[in-house]
Amino acid sequence: MQKLLLLALVGLGAQLVDGSLGMAYGVTSTTLLLAIGTNPAAASATVHLAEIGTTLVSGFSHWKFGNVDWKVVLKIGVPGAVGAFAGATFLSNLSTETAAPLMAIILLALGLYVFLRFTFQGLPKGHLGKPLRKRFLGPLGLVAGFVDATGGGGWGPVGTPAILASGRLEPRKTIGSIDTSEFLIAVAASLGFIWGLGDENIDYGWVAALLIGGVIAAPIAAWLVRHIPPRVLGAAVGGLIILTNTRSLLRSDWIDASDPVRYTFYAVIYLAWAAALVYSINQYRSHKAEDERIIAEAEAAAAAGESPDEKASTPA
Repeated sequence: MQKLLLLALVGLGAQLVDGSLGMAYGVTSTTLLLAIGTNPAAASATVHLAEIGTTLVSGFSHWKFGNVDWKVVLKIGVPGAVGAFAGATFLSNLSTETAAPLMAIILLALGLYVFLRFTFQGLPKGHLGKPLRKRFLGPLGLVAGFVDATGGGGWGPVGTPAILASGRLEPRKTIGSIDTSEFLIAVAASLGFIWGLGDENIDYGWVAALLIGGVIAAPIAAWLVRHIPPRVLGAAVGGLIILTNTRSLLRSDWIDASDPVRYTFYAVIYLAWAAALVYSINQYRSHKAEDERIIAEAEAAAAAGESPDEKASTPA
């Protein structure tokens, strides 16, 4: 019972972070399951089965708060489901240990870009509201889905920074769309695991505990995304990406840093992250009217089916 309660609390905390920042549910939950001795395939299967429920509630909550771009959900979610099914099916024969440090470097670079871009320049103004193309979202979804299934998490860490870095979708809709499309990834990965593993290695009590915690947190997280300023949200997401991928790199076989070195890096990142959030909040207050105007124009143009540039050039 104590273990189930702990899992429920982990599910609540993980979904609160994931629903607010677009990542971390899978990574957090899978890490705990591995720590208590679950084999990687069973851990990932347990998390993805729980995510079927949490992502469904999270997606509905984000939709109710206006955080979802359904075109993006379909363009990235369908290929993501294909990648997730493939990753789940072949997890027992594949290893991502070698590729993990390289991917961490790529994600760290994206995280730094997002972090610096939103902290010091605020909302992207040049491309916000322009459509995200299938040729970008399709391959992104395929890779993110595969990584998510094989690594027990990765849909948000891969998809969220890539879309944020494009500057075409505001942070809350990026997070809402990634969270909503993750339902397709969770279903596909779960089917792949059941196909490859059967269900004898899955503890459905653990699945239920993670699910209950996540379902409680989902609507709270969606409400937070709706009300946190985009500039602050972008800085928060960027900081989380930097922290998680720095941790992955320092603990990898490529570096294998000692505890004092790792903790020094973590301390520096936490301090920079806190300073960036304070700076972003102050800058948002100074540019609140401009940010709200940019978002309103982008949403109006998207509703009319044209880019903001086209809208601006249309005669009154």
